[in-house]
Amino acid sequence: MIPLKSKQEITEIEKACKIVAEIQEELKKVIKPGITTNYLNDAAERTVIKKKVKLAFKGYRGFPESICTSVNDEIVHGIPSPRILKAGDIVSVDIGIFNNGYYGDGAFTVGVNEISSAADKLVRVTEKALYCGIEEARRGNRLSNISHAIQMCVESAGFSVVRDLVGHGIGRNLHEEPQIPNFGPPNRGPCLKEGMVIAIEPMVCQGNWQVEILNNGWTVVTKDHSLSAHFEHTIVITSKGPRILTKLDT
Repeated sequence: MIPLKSKQEITEIEKACKIVAEIQEELKKVIKPGITTNYLNDAAERTVIKKKVKLAFKGYRGFPESICTSVNDEIVHGIPSPRILKAGDIVSVDIGIFNNGYYGDGAFTVGVNEISSAADKLVRVTEKALYCGIEEARRGNRLSNISHAIQMCVESAGFSVVRDLVGHGIGRNLHEEPQIPNFGPPNRGPCLKEGMVIAIEPMVCQGNWQVEILNNGWTVVTKDHSLSAHFEHTIVITSKGPRILTKLDT
């Protein structure tokens, strides 16, 4: 069963999500050649201390650090380390926040200084695919409409979607029902309802969609070592359509 959230619960989830968005914007400002992924992890930790909230990933199922930093062929669950970012790299940053009993979750991918046109296209298409999926997250639609929209966007651009990892429901737990694949036929699965809160997260590969896990037991990489990008928003389904929670008001 997919839990429906009350207005009060959605308010609390949104508070966590706004902090995710704030940290994302702060980290985007400091990503440049010469910094380490540990630096990004430390910067996120300093921010949550000020805000008196908790980064959700550290210790979650044994994950050793506070955020995920995945570089180039790393898809997700990259562990921050002394690795130095170089001009031309792309880096995906995944952040979860726990605040007052509720979670928020979001991810982005950016280039480090100038990147190749092929890498830039991959990043742009992955972000576009996220919004294509969000557009289908409407009351009355079937869950797989989200999955299908993402797949069509990605494959029409010549890329592939990871099939071993999924988006998810979120709320009092970081991962709740439903699981949300990034591929599949339309009009399948449960009917979407007002009050559902879900994290939609396309993970896209420049080459083949097959993956493997590094010896650290966490980092998922493309099997063919092609580049990968990852974007994620936490959204709520409302009577007026999807509303993105991990986005700062402009």
